[in-house]
Amino acid sequence: MSAAKEIRSKIKSVQNTQKITRAMQMVATSKMRKTQERMKGARPYADNIRRVMTHLALVNPYARNATPFLRESLSQKKVGIILITSDKGLCGGLNANTTKLFYETVRKLNSEKTSVEVCALGHKGYNAAHRINSDISSFAVGLGDVPHMEQLIGPVSHFLNEFREGKLDAVYVIYSHFVNTMKQQPTLERLLPLDKKDLEHTNGVSWDYEYEPSALEVLEQLIRRYVESVIYQCVADNMASEQAARMIAMKAATDNAKEAIDGLRLIYNKSRQALITKELAEIVAGSAAV
Repeated sequence: MSAAKEIRSKIKSVQNTQKITRAMQMVATSKMRKTQERMKGARPYADNIRRVMTHLALVNPYARNATPFLRESLSQKKVGIILITSDKGLCGGLNANTTKLFYETVRKLNSEKTSVEVCALGHKGYNAAHRINSDISSFAVGLGDVPHMEQLIGPVSHFLNEFREGKLDAVYVIYSHFVNTMKQQPTLERLLPLDKKDLEHTNGVSWDYEYEPSALEVLEQLIRRYVESVIYQCVADNMASEQAARMIAMKAATDNAKEAIDGLRLIYNKSRQALITKELAEIVAGSAAV
């Protein structure tokens, strides 16, 4: 009977776990919708900043050539990587895939004699960078479920200033790109210097602005705002990926708990049936003896 009691205890324990995973799945589903809306809502701002920045850079060749943000280094001696991850786990292989891409990138850069400086946004990324003794120059953890620009500007501005001063030859960002609910893609993108595609101009307008204090300073401020908006977009993208991955992971955990409960109940019923059969056999044997 002690075996049956132990099985009942296991069934109760798995049922309690199933309740938790089902609740986490429902919460992640609700949060995922909100993070998707936030991710989509951030795009128009970045697109408009890029449009104004592109036009200003094209009609002012002097400002375009003078700003350090558009310079292209012949060799990369030192680069910065902004690593974006979640603060919490229980979201499948999301953070593992992102940190794997980070490790591969660092290994490749080190093999090319390029040193790496890291800005970690998210607790998992901070731990990953610390694990391989990376040079963590800035970080932000405890970002919550809603990205706030004031939490991101400080760490990101540090890299912008270092790139402007020539201390960094390039700045990259690694994050989990939200493709759809079932797929989140770890992604590596170059932020600085800006790619040529970031300065594409298609409307053919040749008019210019009036600047205060100068076209160069306005262009540099626009580039800063643009990079900050891209980072915000990447963080929002990563948060949408996190909730989608957590929803899928918790659904799988709930389904696995159901299978475990069904298996334990089958074992319990078999052991109970065996016990009843044994008792009946003993009763029959006792009656035959009389």
